[in-house]
Amino acid sequence: MLIGDSGAFKNAMRLLAKIAPHDAPVLIEGETGTGKELAARAIHYKGRRRDFPFVAVNCGAIPDSLIENELFGHDRGAFTDARLPGKGLIECAHGGTLFLDEVDALTPKAQVTLLRFLQDRQYRPLGSARDRQADVRVIAATNADLRSLCEARQFRTDLFYRLCILELHMPPLRDRHGDPALLAGYFAARLAPSGRRPPSIGAETLGWFASYHWPGNVRELENVVCRAVLMADDSVVEILPPNDQAESQQLPANAFELSYAKAKAIVVDRFEKRYLASILAKAHGNVTLAARLAGKERRALGKLMKKHSLDRNAYRQIDAGAASR
Repeated sequence: MLIGDSGAFKNAMRLLAKIAPHDAPVLIEGETGTGKELAARAIHYKGRRRDFPFVAVNCGAIPDSLIENELFGHDRGAFTDARLPGKGLIECAHGGTLFLDEVDALTPKAQVTLLRFLQDRQYRPLGSARDRQADVRVIAATNADLRSLCEARQFRTDLFYRLCILELHMPPLRDRHGDPALLAGYFAARLAPSGRRPPSIGAETLGWFASYHWPGNVRELENVVCRAVLMADDSVVEILPPNDQAESQQLPANAFELSYAKAKAIVVDRFEKRYLASILAKAHGNVTLAARLAGKERRALGKLMKKHSLDRNAYRQIDAGAASR
């Protein structure tokens, strides 16, 4: 399930909704853990092919020696032990969607094989004397910069342009302001042991959630929340940040290469964001109460929230059950 309220997330979802009705190939880009396969499935199930198969393949897991058999299948007698014909992934996806995950991992031979199919949607199973036609939509995903790989001649430019007719970028979690709190509540509700009321995520935890850089993105957040919820004894879960979190929130990596004023501005900016997230969590998204707790005027607090793109709706109710909408 794709969940989020941030501007970056909503923009991606608006584009996804525009892409879904069409049959053109799609390239989904984004860092590891941003939900590229979920986006691919959403495109499939929002489109006209929803009643047909969605077939996912990890391109990095197919060796050169098996690429044609995996994609195109084989006829009886095509090779030793081929006593029966075997379907390839393309035939399995007929009428539906073929999802090529980690497409950047394709070897040069595999790239040529795929390009040949994309040009006319025809393929020939191993051992067959005739070509077959496949009606599939192709969606590819990568966490690499394919344009740079093309420039370095590590990825075929002609294949890139075949795949990248429509393009969707999944934003990293660090750019999805307010979504860590919303997602944490959803995961807590989903992962709570059966028959037990889902625990709430503590205000201090939501504070560092908002300012953390999340290198593993949504997958990392889910892992952190899952471990904490399953081991929790209390109704409110407070999660300690990673060991390097306290220091990383104090100073940027290149702090001593910056001027004093610039380094200080970065630290203050991080503090403000973390403090605001914590205070909004304590006030359950009530801006007036948050301003009172912070000792600031409501308008001034509102300006700070706007500066850091914090949406009070993400903190309206810390109760995990309310987040699983």
